[in-house]
Amino acid sequence: MTTRAKLTVYAALATVLASLCMLPLLTSRSWLTHAVLVIAVLAAVGAGLRRSPLYRWTVPVGQLLVLLLLMVIGFSGTALPGPSALRVLDQVFASGLDDIQQFAIPAPPTAGLRLILVSAVGLITVVVDTVAVTYRRSALAGLPLLALYSIGNGLAGDHGSWFWFALAAVGYLLLLFAEGQDRVSRWGRVFRGTVSSGKVSPGGQQVGILALAVAMLLPVVLPHWDLGLLHSGSGGGSSGKGTGGSVATSLDPLVSLEAAITKPTDAELLTYTMDSELADQIYLRTGSLDQFDGTSWRLSSTTVNDLPTSLPNPEGLRNANVPRIEGDFQVSDRLENSWLPMPYPAASVQVPNRGEWKLDPLTRTVVPSNDKAIRGLRYHVTSLDLRPTANELRQAPVAPQDVRDRYTVVPSDLPSVVAEQARRVTGGAQNDYDRATALVNWFTGPDFKYDTSVAAGTGSNAIAVFLSDRRGFCVHFASTMAAMARVLKIPARVAVGFTPGDTKGGNVYSVTGRMYHAWPELYFAGYGWLRFEPTPSRGVPTRYNEAAGAPTSAPTQQATTAPQTASAAPAPSSSSDCTAKQRQLGDCGPKGKTAAKAAEESWLLSGQVLGTFAAVLAVIVLLLSPMLWRTAVRRRRLGGGGRRRPGGSGPAELTDAQVLAAWDELVDSAWDLGIPPDESRTPRSAARRITEKADLDADAAAAAGRLALATERVLYAPPGQLAAAPLAADVHTARRGLRASVGRAGRTRALLLPPSSAQLWWRISDTLRAARTAVGTGVAGAVEAVSAPVRRVFTRRPGSDTPGSDTSVSETRES
Repeated sequence: MTTRAKLTVYAALATVLASLCMLPLLTSRSWLTHAVLVIAVLAAVGAGLRRSPLYRWTVPVGQLLVLLLLMVIGFSGTALPGPSALRVLDQVFASGLDDIQQFAIPAPPTAGLRLILVSAVGLITVVVDTVAVTYRRSALAGLPLLALYSIGNGLAGDHGSWFWFALAAVGYLLLLFAEGQDRVSRWGRVFRGTVSSGKVSPGGQQVGILALAVAMLLPVVLPHWDLGLLHSGSGGGSSGKGTGGSVATSLDPLVSLEAAITKPTDAELLTYTMDSELADQIYLRTGSLDQFDGTSWRLSSTTVNDLPTSLPNPEGLRNANVPRIEGDFQVSDRLENSWLPMPYPAASVQVPNRGEWKLDPLTRTVVPSNDKAIRGLRYHVTSLDLRPTANELRQAPVAPQDVRDRYTVVPSDLPSVVAEQARRVTGGAQNDYDRATALVNWFTGPDFKYDTSVAAGTGSNAIAVFLSDRRGFCVHFASTMAAMARVLKIPARVAVGFTPGDTKGGNVYSVTGRMYHAWPELYFAGYGWLRFEPTPSRGVPTRYNEAAGAPTSAPTQQATTAPQTASAAPAPSSSSDCTAKQRQLGDCGPKGKTAAKAAEESWLLSGQVLGTFAAVLAVIVLLLSPMLWRTAVRRRRLGGGGRRRPGGSGPAELTDAQVLAAWDELVDSAWDLGIPPDESRTPRSAARRITEKADLDADAAAAAGRLALATERVLYAPPGQLAAAPLAADVHTARRGLRASVGRAGRTRALLLPPSSAQLWWRISDTLRAARTAVGTGVAGAVEAVSAPVRRVFTRRPGSDTPGSDTSVSETRES
């Protein structure tokens, strides 16, 4: 492997190692496979362009064009970089910028975020390859690598690690060592060892390794600062006592919920036990979003308190002397960046390391002070078992004015269709409870379809689109019903969390990634915030919307859920493997599993993408094959060294084959630049023709004359008379004169589509003809070998196989 090839490999390896620091940014690592493929392709393109007679600045330009092509193939759904594909790519990139503002780390692997990461790694690859390989300045290549690491580690926050720094530093050191070997090879023997033996002075390597060790170990013994590249803070957690400070996590629960719902998994997130006969119908609420600004639903509170053992009474609950439910929870390592899942309303919470948790008193949301506090957590929750009846809620008084002022606010630009549709659906209702029930009945009726393929969004425009198309998932149903309730002056907000878990036996329930959910909470004076379920085929109907007015402890089915048509939700499977909870959620049958698996698959598993990518590469290779073949032939013809004179002194001499190869290169170079060969001429006459047609200068004409003279000496002089070297310099001089005689278009045509490359097709045709002849000869021989014995059997005369038959026949002829 040449030195430049080694530099190319080490530059690509250094970029890959530096890119690993960005792994914690997304929940999936499939984007890294995409990025590594992009790095490999860009490195190969750079190596190929550097082997061609192009200006050095054209190498990064070509790599950037290939990078754009790769992004178009990977993210626009087409292999042709036309205006439509670029518009799609721009839209994906814009959505990625929005995702950056909305998602916490680690974010779901949306197409926009993957595009940003992969394209950023691709750009760093081009910069590192250009600096380290094209311009041979490996030391400066550390700057883009450092930028890549710094950005990745800075965004990762608590998810970052010193390990990523170590890997990035190792890649950079390998790149420096490779360049050091290149420099030493130009100077010969230095210090100890020789380059020819493959040994380089270990001084530089020792210094590099020692510097890396010091950088890794020094922060351990120094005082701790939340500065530098090897550590990042927790991301804004408030550790002070009492109220004040910011919310302890950067999590945007609704955006994370949308990503989790559209790409569901069967991974177990937590398990729990409850001492209630209704444990399979209790939602686990992580938080509530009480502010609607027209763009999305958000948590309005900016202050948190230390988490008390006993929580204050729920807002609006007149009598807290109700039965209690005890529950024990165990969170798996797969659940991160989540607020604490609890039944609502919780009365008390017992968690280890209580200082890592804060309470938002406004929405009763328990938030972590760092993103990893939830992983593997064991905790105990005591919650209130509220069971109001329908008549009790119908007779509830009007909510206090401060509650109405706070929780009925809607943006001024809310589409008018929201209020119009809300009043049309609830026109016959006499109280807030009947209005809420009418909205639930309308949403869960046959007019709406549950569809996770719909674009996510909870803003005013998304609500208008949802009311028009009537397709969406729980986020659309919850946010739209909450907005319509506010228009009707019913205090409302959006809760997020999980639907009830699946039973595992023994009063143990399991919550998986398929149970992420959102639902509206409506306020009723005397009872506080109560959940409603407007999403068809998802969740569990509320227990207090039975028609009868008498109190009951058992849940009743919602009146509107029974007559739903088959089109309102996927039909459940009758398979014995489908649990009752799965049938309730509509997740039965192979279709749901197939869709879930397909959502989790990496883009690399798409045969269409791979086929398109392979087709594009094949076309590129086919178009570049004349140039690549011509470059390889030129290098082979002019790269051979001469034969030393006896005694090892004096200039090298060329063999006959080398002289003829140099002459062929001159003839082909003239052919590429518009002077086709004339085989009827002698070398001297051919050189004179080339000189006259190209109007070569004196140096180029003299070089062509020397090549012709050397060629005639080989062809016509007695054997053993070798030409003096070097003829390669004369070929280069003559080629420069030929290139100067044509314009830029002629030089470009000679580079990309050299006419002399027709010899390649001639050789291929000859090879195919020879192969066809060889195959035909072989088949004919095989047929002959098989058929000859058969023919001999059928061509023998009757009686010729009996003893003495030949003698009798001859005797008969003589007689």
